[in-house]
Amino acid sequence: MSYATDHKRLITTINFTGDLIPADDAIDVLNFDFSSASYSILPGEDHYDCFGHDFSSNYCYAFDASSGIVHDVLDVQDSHIEENIHFRYHIFMPKGQLTSSKVVLMLHGFNEKSWSKYYTWAKRIVEETGKAVILFPIALHMNRAPMAWSETRGMFAASEQRKKQYPFVLHSSLSNVAISTRLNEKPQRFVWSGLQTYYDIIQLVEQIKSGKHTAIEPTAGIDIFAYSIGAFLAEILMMTDHKQFFSKSKLVMFCGGPVFNRISPVSKFILDSEADVRLYSFLVEHLDSHIEKDERLKHYLSEQHPEGLYFRSMLNYSAFSELREKRFREIAGRLYALALEGDTVIYPYEVLNTLQGKYRNIPVEVDILELPYPFIHEVPFPSSTKTEKIVSEQFDKVFALICKQLQ
Repeated sequence: MSYATDHKRLITTINFTGDLIPADDAIDVLNFDFSSASYSILPGEDHYDCFGHDFSSNYCYAFDASSGIVHDVLDVQDSHIEENIHFRYHIFMPKGQLTSSKVVLMLHGFNEKSWSKYYTWAKRIVEETGKAVILFPIALHMNRAPMAWSETRGMFAASEQRKKQYPFVLHSSLSNVAISTRLNEKPQRFVWSGLQTYYDIIQLVEQIKSGKHTAIEPTAGIDIFAYSIGAFLAEILMMTDHKQFFSKSKLVMFCGGPVFNRISPVSKFILDSEADVRLYSFLVEHLDSHIEKDERLKHYLSEQHPEGLYFRSMLNYSAFSELREKRFREIAGRLYALALEGDTVIYPYEVLNTLQGKYRNIPVEVDILELPYPFIHEVPFPSSTKTEKIVSEQFDKVFALICKQLQ
């Protein structure tokens, strides 16, 4: 069966409604409920406590001025968004199997609203490795975002308003206006939603290891497959290795791996140019001064929180490079990256720069492939009938390499 045919069939079959969906002859899809215990780290609370340390803060998140549809739909208190607190996630399982002792955690890209392109990817990993695949959404992405942020009429109004506010904005679109507006107003959201996702994944692994997950055995090994910005999060999970949960895990990165300031996220599917400039200014150029003004940010990005310190090391290529490269060298044998020549969001040479280090002396394996058809970062395997045969061949080639690493 061709990649395109498989893709089209799976997206019409899989949903979040049922608890068990017999997707096809090879896999079943199980759906599970999740309630985040870390949502209160997000902007929107009157008071913040770090329960692991003697730290509290009354820092007030005053949002930048905006009005009309942008304010009503997008300028909401993040910690109050119910979809982000209570949500469902998929587990792809070998056909007829209700539990697994082998797992791959799958993490997606930035500003994605649907898992559909990943269904064929997850299915192939299940078929080739025999492992269950957990498709876990990043905070405020996928089904963790309000439906209003994807509603055409409201986002059209928001986009038109944004273009008036920033006449020279590039790549502003209905697809990226929600995330662009919100990060433009409060770039700290990148940090807080990233940390919430990190803590949610730790919560999920704690559930598994304590024997409270009905589909994953407590002794299960957990490997990670991460695409695009998902690799950023996965690297932090591996570097931190909370409670040695990932001490034997393998991480496979596809079109991902560089530090934040070595990616180019300006795209109608990811961020517009104004949001990119604002985010870069906050996270890279002026982070030190922002940290001095924000005691809570300073606390969570310090040595008291290893996950935050490694998060910080992944923002700027020049900052904390010794810490980052030392840790990559320690775990190099369990890291693998596959980059695509011609990717204009995640450049292959930046994957090498980050993972193999400035002197190319970190032995992380990186493969760079050239696809023989036009593609964009967000859609490496287009489903056009004109290129259906060659896309299927390249999909097989790419995932043969990926699945070999996940065996």
